[in-house]
Amino acid sequence: MIVFPNCKINLGLEILRKRSDGYHDLQTVFYPIDYSDILEFVEAPAFHFQSTGLPIGSDHSTNLCVRAYELMKQRFPDLPPIHMHLHKQIPTGAGLGGGSSDGAFTLKALNDQFGTGLSTAELIEMSLALGSDCPFFMINRPVLAEGRGEIMEPVALSLSGYSLIMIHPGIHVSTKDAFAGIVPHETGTDLKSRILEPVDQWKNWLVNQFETTVGAKYPLILDIKKMLYNQGAVYASMSGSGSVVFGLFRSMPDIKTSPGWKLISLALK
Repeated sequence: MIVFPNCKINLGLEILRKRSDGYHDLQTVFYPIDYSDILEFVEAPAFHFQSTGLPIGSDHSTNLCVRAYELMKQRFPDLPPIHMHLHKQIPTGAGLGGGSSDGAFTLKALNDQFGTGLSTAELIEMSLALGSDCPFFMINRPVLAEGRGEIMEPVALSLSGYSLIMIHPGIHVSTKDAFAGIVPHETGTDLKSRILEPVDQWKNWLVNQFETTVGAKYPLILDIKKMLYNQGAVYASMSGSGSVVFGLFRSMPDIKTSPGWKLISLALK
């Protein structure tokens, strides 16, 4: 089986409170983007995982594809061993949810391929053990997300017709660094209604709260955001906990990047 785990961007991201379990309640809009990794698996005599493309680290035991397989194997001991090949195209530590998507797509693909019969709700619950962004990729449509990200409400939002530029400046941002110094806002923006306002109004109020902490440590991220606005973006933001910065444009701009940067340009459909 071959699947294509796609990435996402965050449209606004606010931290509302820290919970007693150590996690944070947040509010954001997840928007799926058609830029993907490639994941293939086939039955094999013994489990084996390999990766190509962008580096993911040498400790494969922590990879979310591997962990997803192990979760399914715990629940369904008769699950056969597989050879899994991940071709990585989505940058890691970038706020695009690439690892979370890989893990979620692994659970969905195993469920489909081997007929384990789990419902979407059961897959969402299982995926939370992998990461807070994983439940979104079980839905994979624009949603208002709250709680850890698992409480989702579909939103009637389409960015069709816009051009998207995503710039990864070669910086890996850890979740720990992103949360360092974050001050929760108990009263967040009314994101549910605000997200349906015209896109060119978003820059006035749609904020990713992580830009404060991540931008303080990596000023280049805020410089890229400013550059995208100078190039004509109607809205620009860091995605997730960083470090990718994206811009929405009415037409595709001609942007020059610096050495070490990765630029991804897409016409949204």
